[in-house]
Amino acid sequence: MIERRCTRTVSVGRVKIGSDHPVSIQSMAKTDTRDISATISQIKRLEGSGCEIVRVAVKDIESAKAICEIKKEIDIPLVADIHFDHKLALEAILCGADKIRINPGNMKEARAMEEVAHLASEKGIPVRIGVNSGSLPATKRRDPATGRLMAELALKSARCFEETGFRDIVISLKASDIGTTVEAYKIMGMESDYPLHLGVTAAGSPKNGIVRSSVGIGALLLEGIGDTVRVSLTGDPVTEVDTAKRILSSLGIRHFGPEIISCPTCGRCRVDLVSMVKELEDKLKRNTQYTIRNTRHAFTIALMGCEVNGPGEAKNADIGIAFGDGKGAIFRNGKVVKTVKAENAIDELIKLTGKM
Repeated sequence: MIERRCTRTVSVGRVKIGSDHPVSIQSMAKTDTRDISATISQIKRLEGSGCEIVRVAVKDIESAKAICEIKKEIDIPLVADIHFDHKLALEAILCGADKIRINPGNMKEARAMEEVAHLASEKGIPVRIGVNSGSLPATKRRDPATGRLMAELALKSARCFEETGFRDIVISLKASDIGTTVEAYKIMGMESDYPLHLGVTAAGSPKNGIVRSSVGIGALLLEGIGDTVRVSLTGDPVTEVDTAKRILSSLGIRHFGPEIISCPTCGRCRVDLVSMVKELEDKLKRNTQYTIRNTRHAFTIALMGCEVNGPGEAKNADIGIAFGDGKGAIFRNGKVVKTVKAENAIDELIKLTGKM
């Protein structure tokens, strides 16, 4: 059981972030925010995939004003991503943003941050102080202590907000280097009680970025660090959400449906287990009765390619099947309950799963 780090609680719309609440999943719209219809369409896809908080880029006043119309059509909290000009943050707040993200590396004036803090406090919304390794001066980006420098910049900015009496602060500390990212978050975890938004920035294409993000985010979550996550990938943002769900599920932090355990196959396997696993995944995904959100325990289904170690290796699964030569033995909690032909195995397994 992972023991979460204790933090203050921050509300982003109806989503609460902090140690007493589920680790939430975020993504970012990759459309031009000024294109209201395209942005709404992408956010709705993200909502359908399980995204719980979405961020949009606010690069000018027109983007900020678009938030008013976008908010009318979506059902999840919206975060305005601001760089350089604090007036864009003020406009986004007035247009209904549920949270503001600022980068202290390019919004350095204390007066500007004070104005954002006062208006955010008045409207009752939080601010994320998001430091990326690229936010540091060029001379310090290759410093061995980059993680420490990122944490110090975030803490300095947070103090500016705290001095105004504003406390609804979330921190993120992202680098493309996994070691630097982990170090920065660990330092922040020890030196503050701010909720932490996890991510590895510029992680790359799904092929590489899923691995990099899983390693970095997973390492921190195992330490009990992290209250909300975003997997940053070059590609479809729905893949970011799917990956975040898999990370949380693999660590037992949250569960979003039955978890499939399957063997890697070897020379003893006499069935097309690869196709069977895909068939099971596809059929479970299409059947809404198997959609589970934030359950305490996983429901596991095992598919094992041979009878030698099948039930033994998957003895903790709720239900599963171990194949022999053209047949499969369905077992529940390690005990065989039925033998079926390979061609009917997945449908029989799903039928029994439904009854459970």
